[in-house]
Amino acid sequence: MKVSVLSVLALVIASACAAPQPEVKDTVASSSKCSSKSLARKRNLIMMVSDGFGTASETMARNYVQQMEGKPYEWLSALDELLVGTSRTKSSDSLVTDSAAGATVFSCAKKSYNGAIGVTPNEKPCGTVLEAAKIKGYTTALVSTARITHATPAAFASHVVHRDMEGLIAQQLVGNNTIGNKVDLLFGGGSCNFLPNTTKGSCRTDDLDVWALAKNNGYSTFESRAAFDALKSKTKLPTIGLFTSSHMSYEIDRNPALEPSLAEMTVKALEILSENTKHSDQGFFIMIEGARIDMAGHDNDPAAHLRDIVQYWETVAAVRRFVNNNRNTAMIGTSDHETGGLALGMEHDYFWHPKYLKPVKKSSEVICRELAKVAVDERESFVRKTVIPSYLGVSNVTDADVASVVRATASGSTKCKLAVGLIVSRLARISWSTDGHSGVDVGLYAYGRGTEKLRGNYENTQVGEFLRDYLQVDLAPVTKGLSNQLTEQPGFEWARAPPSIVTRRSADKHSSGSAAAAAHHAKLDSYHPLHYQDSHSH
Repeated sequence: MKVSVLSVLALVIASACAAPQPEVKDTVASSSKCSSKSLARKRNLIMMVSDGFGTASETMARNYVQQMEGKPYEWLSALDELLVGTSRTKSSDSLVTDSAAGATVFSCAKKSYNGAIGVTPNEKPCGTVLEAAKIKGYTTALVSTARITHATPAAFASHVVHRDMEGLIAQQLVGNNTIGNKVDLLFGGGSCNFLPNTTKGSCRTDDLDVWALAKNNGYSTFESRAAFDALKSKTKLPTIGLFTSSHMSYEIDRNPALEPSLAEMTVKALEILSENTKHSDQGFFIMIEGARIDMAGHDNDPAAHLRDIVQYWETVAAVRRFVNNNRNTAMIGTSDHETGGLALGMEHDYFWHPKYLKPVKKSSEVICRELAKVAVDERESFVRKTVIPSYLGVSNVTDADVASVVRATASGSTKCKLAVGLIVSRLARISWSTDGHSGVDVGLYAYGRGTEKLRGNYENTQVGEFLRDYLQVDLAPVTKGLSNQLTEQPGFEWARAPPSIVTRRSADKHSSGSAAAAAHHAKLDSYHPLHYQDSHSH
């Protein structure tokens, strides 16, 4: 039944394409209009999301490499070379977005409220670019260093009213939804959401075995580095590889014998997607997320933040090589938001010291996990003799630093991580304004044919519009097909935060409820489309 729904949706879209089309201007909004000539062009699209990554973080990592490796002033990172502009980050209900709304605006090309996964502000499912691409015949993939059920990957292939409904998200990702299998390849962490709560290591609230659901829906599944290494480019799809119970490790902590890096997962995914689409009429769409950049920002952990940024650079370089060798491929990259409010410089000092990030051996997350297991009366000694001098590489151990970490450990993991990160940040003269998100614009990066028009500052909705129109897909039929999709996890209590933004709609004096008012609001709520020109036509 699920397969038939996909087939019906595909026929609806194909029928729309077969019908006579009016003459239209060459814009993003019109580029998805159907023509036999445009539909014949096979294309691949790689969407890269550097979660929580702001321009100050790029500067920090660049400065570090320049200082520690002796690079010249004009040296550019792999990401610097692809900078084309900036993206705004607000959600429908706040000037400071969360990752759920921040990813939904990319996947659905519509703003939504903080916490929303693939649903609109009225809590109705919205068709995503990945779903529409799958229906049109593209092969699809999600790769992330977070739990694969976490906000960013989830927003491309599931629909729930609150991001923490990860149990329901897991079910939808493996085809237990109204339109069937939509993701052909998934690499990441988060196997705990696929295990019944009767199994050790499960984080589900029910006894549903999602691994079994996946297998029943045709997926091959694996959970080891060895199985990953054994994958060949001709691997049959669909497949799911989850390497950790929760999020994958920070790059600074990663054991390469147990977990592949983001770059390795990306290269493997691209090899498989390329081979599996070699003889098909359509190419592929993949979303790749450098997720743990964001989490290090939440922890105010500069060393972990740095190492994941550098790993993301390696991933970008690998993607660029792929695009160079596959000229029908485009890459677009941005962040959903910035995390931590990072600044290089503290108080009245006109300097910062990258050198203090180099000797750090472990993330504050791992350090605090170890500290929690140390007997209370032994923590002071452990912090003084091991944590600060060995794990952080700080030779001058002060009583104040020791006391702050010991005290914070007693208050829980979050306080502990912030206290550990502060020791290194203070020495390096790095400051953080928050352990949450900030509302600043973020970098926009692009490479490959069809991305030439991406220059300047864009609303984040326009990023979603670009994805939609580059793939030449229509989201409306997908949205219609999702009308009966379950969006609330049974037994999950949730509530939306009140809006903190004055939107054009809330500031408008038109009355609501009438057709005229609805049309008026629709006009107000639509952002000017990005003028997109398909370079394949030249």
